[in-house]
Amino acid sequence: MKLTRRSLLLSVPLFGQGVSTRSVRPTPRGKASGVPFPARFTDVAKQAGLTIPTVYGAPHAKQYIVETTGCGVAFLDYDNDGWLDIFVLSGTRLDGAPAGATNRLYKNNRDGTFTDVTAKAGLQRTGWASAVCIGDYNNDGFDDLFVTYWGQNVLYRNNGDGTFTDVTKEAGLLHAERRWGSGCTFLDYDRDGKLDLFVANYVDFDPTKVPKPGQSANCNWKGIPVNCGPRGLTPGRHWLYHNNGDGTFSDVSERSGIAKARGSYGMTAVAADFDNDGWPDIYVACDSTASFLFRNKHDGTFEEIGLETGVALNEDGMEQAGMGLGVGDFNLDGSLDLFKTHFSDDTNVLYRNDGKGNFADVTIASGLGVETRFIGWGAGIVDLDNDGNPDLFFVTGSVYPEVEAKLPSYPFRTPRVIFRNLGGGKLEELMSEAGPAVAEAHASRGCAFGDFDNDGDLDVLILNLDEPPSLLRNDLPAGNNWLKVKLEGVKSNRTAIGARVIASYAGKRQAQTVLSQSSYYSVNDLRLHFGLGQAKSADLEIRWPNGDVEKVTGVEPNRLVYIKEGQGVTRQTPFPVKGPGA
Repeated sequence: MKLTRRSLLLSVPLFGQGVSTRSVRPTPRGKASGVPFPARFTDVAKQAGLTIPTVYGAPHAKQYIVETTGCGVAFLDYDNDGWLDIFVLSGTRLDGAPAGATNRLYKNNRDGTFTDVTAKAGLQRTGWASAVCIGDYNNDGFDDLFVTYWGQNVLYRNNGDGTFTDVTKEAGLLHAERRWGSGCTFLDYDRDGKLDLFVANYVDFDPTKVPKPGQSANCNWKGIPVNCGPRGLTPGRHWLYHNNGDGTFSDVSERSGIAKARGSYGMTAVAADFDNDGWPDIYVACDSTASFLFRNKHDGTFEEIGLETGVALNEDGMEQAGMGLGVGDFNLDGSLDLFKTHFSDDTNVLYRNDGKGNFADVTIASGLGVETRFIGWGAGIVDLDNDGNPDLFFVTGSVYPEVEAKLPSYPFRTPRVIFRNLGGGKLEELMSEAGPAVAEAHASRGCAFGDFDNDGDLDVLILNLDEPPSLLRNDLPAGNNWLKVKLEGVKSNRTAIGARVIASYAGKRQAQTVLSQSSYYSVNDLRLHFGLGQAKSADLEIRWPNGDVEKVTGVEPNRLVYIKEGQGVTRQTPFPVKGPGA
């Protein structure tokens, strides 16, 4: 008998559970492979200067769902100095924002520490922030920020001098009614060289109309009164804005077909070419409902095909509580796969792409089904040990702080999780091999992957509710080779959002793409990172966002290569890079 989730369903019914509808037994763990995993993670946030807690609702009891979802983080190089800076979103509280509750921008000092430059940069703002996405919408060479809120979304133009300006109104993105903006992504859906903008919405939320904990079936979890939703609340709708090329955007949600997709609670959004036709599609992880895949029809319109292509539900046809998204090529076949995080008592899901945009649920077959204890959020398909096989990493944390006192097996703070890639489509969960910073318990939400210290491995930035963020420095010893690729568009958008790179090395073939948003409401390093194992060189095939294909062969490892559209490698930077005074 084929082992599926249906064969693992528990016979014990659940009480009214707002964000998950069933309970699944984990698959049995096999014998440990014994293969060494050299990556070790140390949380260096405190010594790096990341000491301000992220405020998001009341810390010990969540009256409304708006207090539970949390927000994202970003690795970005806002000043173009070659070093990753950090942007951390923030929430507030129902009775008003406490002192220090603001989004924060931290400049990388190039010595392992960061300086808070929020006020200087003009980015102070309070409210219920959700997601951040990045892209150079005006093609001036500096990456801009878009931040979603329960309330009013905000577009920040990067002025190129270390400051940002709120241009939401003049860009045509101000909306009169209150919305709950969730996932967002810049993309060039019509391939005209200018970044357009997609914005998902979670629920229509009005605290004066939502029941209190315990007042309806959607406000109880395992018999314990908890905040209500999302079930029982009205799903939000989704929006697409076309870049007019003059600093403004036009709402094309209806004309494009995006507005037709209704009935699901949208969360993280990613834009990538999933069917390998050279045009960006849009995937939205949806909470407790079917997820959406919008296929680009090349004429300015989209068709929602999540159900037909296998990414709306799991292999048993069940809805799941989709929150975070990892995008990458876990089985090294040159196509982009999807990793989606879900609720506790259910598996996260891994969808394998057949190269034509059709997906198979390989959660059980890959070994991912051994873990069902935690609520998953930020996620990535990323090579943490540079062996050439991308691993899976995700952060966790409950939405119900009240439950732990009565059900200790469902704590509010839970650990991070790594599934290392053994090759051949097989994954193995690591319990303690990656260091104590992975095993530490937090109520985490967004996370981002990038090399903040420019030493050639991937580090992890994590948002924790009511705590300072975590900065997991990867202390990977020398041994495996790697390559970083930074793209710059010319005919395509300058940030090269949507560009896909296939790296060929030592008989392997791995696809990656430049994403404006992924993980959970977060932004990864825009420099693509390929672990190469023992390979001494790599060949690169770049498909630019406008559809053009460019090839660069024989690239040496352990360096960052800059590739400008139509010009090949324009410069190379060997790593590690030492900062001032290092």
